[in-house]
Amino acid sequence: MKTLKSLFAVLALVTFVSTSAQDVTVDEIIDGYLENTGGKEAWRNVKGVKMVAKVNQGGMEIPLELVQLADGKQFTKITFQGMTLMQGVYDGETLWGTNFQSMKAEKSDTETTENMKLDANDFPDSFLDYKEKGYTVELMGTETIDGAETYKVKLTKEPRMLDGEEVEDVSFHYFESESFVPLAVDQEIKSGPQAGSISRNTMSDYQEVDGLYFPFSMTQGIKDGPSQPLMIESIELNPEIDDTLFAFPATAEEGGE
Repeated sequence: MKTLKSLFAVLALVTFVSTSAQDVTVDEIIDGYLENTGGKEAWRNVKGVKMVAKVNQGGMEIPLELVQLADGKQFTKITFQGMTLMQGVYDGETLWGTNFQSMKAEKSDTETTENMKLDANDFPDSFLDYKEKGYTVELMGTETIDGAETYKVKLTKEPRMLDGEEVEDVSFHYFESESFVPLAVDQEIKSGPQAGSISRNTMSDYQEVDGLYFPFSMTQGIKDGPSQPLMIESIELNPEIDDTLFAFPATAEEGGE
């Protein structure tokens, strides 16, 4: 796999690359990102992505398998102490996961499921054909992230539901100023004990997979707070996935509606 260093080597051939916030438009940033990571047409041809990864939890490495398909189907499979736990499993209609207390499969409530249906629009990337999706973008200026100059782009998607009311879905994406690849994403947490805090996900170590570039090192956490590293071991495009893996077990709990 080629690394991001190879990507930098061809940047001189990309005519819309600019290093000045005054000279670049938000669409040039997005076009540059998609072009420099493989091209719009190649991204449109992606029908599925399978990632094998590990997270470190309390000094223990926990294997993960993440699958997302163009039709919205997805799941995260967690292997822990000889057990297989399924989370965020969506078959296009039903969203379910393993309850960590009962260790049984449970369906998510209607509101959470409807929000998941909105997320299907984001495959393989929120910025690909964003206008057709009804999204809006805005260049907010520049900001330094971990020593790198970035363009800060505001992405506004369709509203989501929270406790029966519509709430805005806004995130801020930081694109490296030379390569235009994303380095971080910030978004306000709307619910739970950390409501009101800003989540920050970071991406680095971009490598080539079948002509497209993906980050192989990521973190998820709170801005200016603790974060959880996610190390990608392999990425497979257009994998063959057994449909039964998405199906809610017939004998499982229905969960909240």
